[in-house]
Amino acid sequence: MQSSLLDRFYRYVKIDTQSQEDVEDRYPSTEKQKDLSRLLVQELKELGLEDAEMDEYGYVMATLPGNLSEEDNKKIPVIGFLGHVDTSPEVSGKDVKPCLHENYQGGDIRLSGDPGQAITESDNPELQNNMGNDIITSDGTTLLGADDKAGIAEIMTLLERLQNNPEIKHGTIRIGFTPDEETGNGTAYFDVIQFGADFAYTVDGGTVGEIENETFNASSAVFNVTGINVHPGYAKNKLVNALRVIGEIIVELENDPSPETTENREGYLHPYVFEGGVGEAMLKVLVRDFDKRGMDDKAQRLRTIQQKVQKKHPKASVNLDIQESYQNMKVKLDEDPRVVDYAMEAVQRSGIEPRLHLIRGGTDGAKLCFMNLLTPNIFTGGHNFHSKLEWIPVQSMEKAVETLFQLVQIWKEKSL
Repeated sequence: MQSSLLDRFYRYVKIDTQSQEDVEDRYPSTEKQKDLSRLLVQELKELGLEDAEMDEYGYVMATLPGNLSEEDNKKIPVIGFLGHVDTSPEVSGKDVKPCLHENYQGGDIRLSGDPGQAITESDNPELQNNMGNDIITSDGTTLLGADDKAGIAEIMTLLERLQNNPEIKHGTIRIGFTPDEETGNGTAYFDVIQFGADFAYTVDGGTVGEIENETFNASSAVFNVTGINVHPGYAKNKLVNALRVIGEIIVELENDPSPETTENREGYLHPYVFEGGVGEAMLKVLVRDFDKRGMDDKAQRLRTIQQKVQKKHPKASVNLDIQESYQNMKVKLDEDPRVVDYAMEAVQRSGIEPRLHLIRGGTDGAKLCFMNLLTPNIFTGGHNFHSKLEWIPVQSMEKAVETLFQLVQIWKEKSL
């Protein structure tokens, strides 16, 4: 299995599929994502999934039919496995050169393409749990792309295992590979009805053994300020500088919880885009909290700032717009505990200690849950995603494949 898994992973990461932020006139955001999608359709068909196809948006869907009796197949829910083809817009995914560090024995891992880059033990305590394992990194000039090409390789390896061992009985499995997950648009055109799964799992998590059943609630806030722009030489008592007004909003946020001061279940307000000029300026703020009340409190905090700054600058126009991005998927997952409980049992059957984990971010699954497809997240085994210091142990990837295999068996056993 290791050889097949590695071959697939290396093949996928060498295809540049980086997505692009703030693209509104096309989907997916970059056409090159479809290069991997087309390859996956071909490989799925080679594995015997005859209905594999890619649609106009770059979504890949395929079916592995159940191999029990017709009556038994109907009793087992259709289970979907999902991964995303794109890599982060933050770091280049072009010309990725995966490097295998066999039989890791401790110490920092220097990256050959950039000697200044190192995966250090001090910053990566999880390395201590991987003594003797084989660790894959990039050469330090790009990200690796394990997010989420490791997940895709693990799903494909599961399919290969099931197809090569027809004596292993299972229900119907649906496969979906999506574009633009990293831009938050992975489900923008995803047809849940066409996908046809009763329950699904994204294979897009991190550390081995983790099952993720919670995400942030997420909203985006935008302050738009219109000032008065006149010649600076004749501006006294006339000019209202929109940049300065936005600067005061940022100062108001100085003591609020931020990403760099929070962890675990703590939410935050995060100003992350500031642009404009004297006449007009704009500030974007991410609003995140695991609890609905916390979201309401943070939204009210922003409104209070808007009102305070507007009162101080009556000649300016200070507007605030807050839009919901996604909700905490746990609200939906709690409606049918089996979908998470079975995943935890699958991890345990794979010889790993299962850990429920929350995501300080979002996944395609968060939105799918609110599209009536319950979709928790399963680990891939990777670390330091969106970074040139990304790394993933081969053995963790193998455990992910085993977990998916056990999960398929559990749904069969408990449904018959």
